[in-house]
Amino acid sequence: MFSGCATAIITPMKDDGAIDEEGLRQLVRFQEEKGIQAVVPCGSTGESATLGHEEHLEVIGIVVDEVKKAKVIAGTGSNATAEAIHLSKSAQDLGADALLSVSPYYNRPTPAGVIKHFGAISKAVDIPIIVYNIPSRTGSNINADTMLELARLPNIAGVKEASGNINQIANIAARAPKDFVVLSGDDAMTLPAMAVGARGVVSVASNIVPELMVQMVEAMFNGKVEEARRYNQRLLPLYSALFLETNPIPIKTAVRLMGLPAGPLRLPLCEMSPQNLEGLKRVLADFKLI
Repeated sequence: MFSGCATAIITPMKDDGAIDEEGLRQLVRFQEEKGIQAVVPCGSTGESATLGHEEHLEVIGIVVDEVKKAKVIAGTGSNATAEAIHLSKSAQDLGADALLSVSPYYNRPTPAGVIKHFGAISKAVDIPIIVYNIPSRTGSNINADTMLELARLPNIAGVKEASGNINQIANIAARAPKDFVVLSGDDAMTLPAMAVGARGVVSVASNIVPELMVQMVEAMFNGKVEEARRYNQRLLPLYSALFLETNPIPIKTAVRLMGLPAGPLRLPLCEMSPQNLEGLKRVLADFKLI
């Protein structure tokens, strides 16, 4: 259920800032047509930080309704445990297959607090939970020992690892229970993470190059390391271009440039600088995406 390539899908918006339902449905269809195994709405790439609770659940409901075969891993994390529980229970009621729950941000709980936080969410729902560890956004890292404690909790099925620490990723993959899934949370780390035991990626780049990301991941699964390395080398310029500015500014811009539904960003995110925009356009043109 949790292996392969999942797309952290953008949230397309209309010019007035409302959720673009038909645009989102179109993006979901595009992802499934290209072979993506799971769609992840309301993650960082989906601008979850600027979505209200009703909008958050609206986006999840649209994605659940539109998918035909792909799994839906709904972003429902919060730095307030009660809020995370509310979003998680609501996403379960909407029919999500699993949850992506970010480590509490800003308030920086101790390891004991992190375990209590995810323990409370685990008790509140019946569907699998993927812990999202992204220290660059949360301000604190869930280290390997704490993650292995979380892996023993009911419903905690895996981790989206975006620490950038390959030793930590390898440690978790080596010591976790066999049914605990490690996923790369960083496109550029997918190949090395899979080499040490990760089973796929929650990808930003797959919003625009889903086939290439799926092919690279499948090559690694099939032991075709040299083939996967060639895909990775080809994709490196795109990975860099998509982080010229804070995610999801470049990826949402790229989707728009490709003629797919995207719409505006919500403040405090804003349009790319002219210089970075030109750099992004050059890479997209090299990939024949525009």
